[in-house]
Order: sequence, then C-alpha cells, then structure tokens
Amino acid sequence: MTDETQPAPAPAPAGADDVPAVVVVRPGEGETLTLGTTRMRVLEDGSHTEHRLGLTESVLAPHTPGPPQHRHARHDEGFYVLAGTVRFTVGAQEHEAGPGTFVMVPAGAPHTFANPGAQPARMLSVFTPDLYVQYFRDLRDTLAGGRPPTPSDTLATMSRYATRPAAPAPPAAPAS
Repeated sequence: MTDETQPAPAPAPAGADDVPAVVVVRPGEGETLTLGTTRMRVLEDGSHTEHRLGLTESVLAPHTPGPPQHRHARHDEGFYVLAGTVRFTVGAQEHEAGPGTFVMVPAGAPHTFANPGAQPARMLSVFTPDLYVQYFRDLRDTLAGGRPPTPSDTLATMSRYATRPAAPAPPAAPAS
C-alpha cells in the first residue's frame, strides 16, 4: 500500500497589513492517504486554522462498507457528497445521499457511511475541530503494517480521538 504524499502547500506570505496567510491546495496537491478501499486527500489538517477546522476529500470505491457505526465525543463531522451515492446510517435511520447532499453529524450522534453502489463516490468531510484528521493518519500507519487491524487496535486508535463504537441500533418496530 503506497501513499502518494506530497508536501503540504506553503502558505502565501503575509502582506504588509499582517493579514493571515491564505493556503491554496490545487488538484493533485495535498497529503493523500489510502485507507483500504478509500482514498483520502487532506485539504486542511488544522495547521492553518489554529485547529478549528479540518477538511478532506474522499473517494470511496464501489461497494465500500465503511467504518462500524461510531460516536465522536469532541468533534462535529459534516459530509458533502460530490459524486455517486453515499448511504449514511445514523442510529437506525438510513439516508441515501446523492451529489449536492450535505449531512451534518454533531458530536455524540451514532453514525457510519458506505458506498453500496457500483460507481465510486466522492465527498468532502469537514471536522470541527480538526481532531479526527490525525486519526486517519494513524489508521493509515496501522494498515501499512501489512495486516488488518485487530478490534483492540481499532479501539485503541479510536479512543485517542474521543471516539467509540456505537451500540448496535435496535431493530425497527414492526408496522401495525
């Protein structure tokens, strides 16, 4: 598994007004992480936002099951679908999200996502604060070891980022 990591873009020099530097990440630039069947490009890792915001672009291969349902205690996570269809499961509710759909998951909400379709799906993910961007780097490093992470590996990594698996959703009540 090889990552095509390029150095983070250097911020433009601040002007005479002491205005903060602007960062421009062009197509093909940024840090690229390969996480199983998902390829992620880090557009902002928080280093230019005083860690208030992280932003990634992900491409989910067809039939990607996604992560187990989980909860974040210390950050919100938003997803904007650019292409394909992503299935978001929040608790027991499923939402099919096509291009132009935004899904906001506040801290504490149990959620997961998947690409059940036959075409790749592409989405932007925003993390406030940026806490979870480093989780993906840690996950990439675990996967680079050549063996799938054990459940205890996954739990240990998740716990470092105030994240835990969600209890399975109860089955839907039968219609009466």
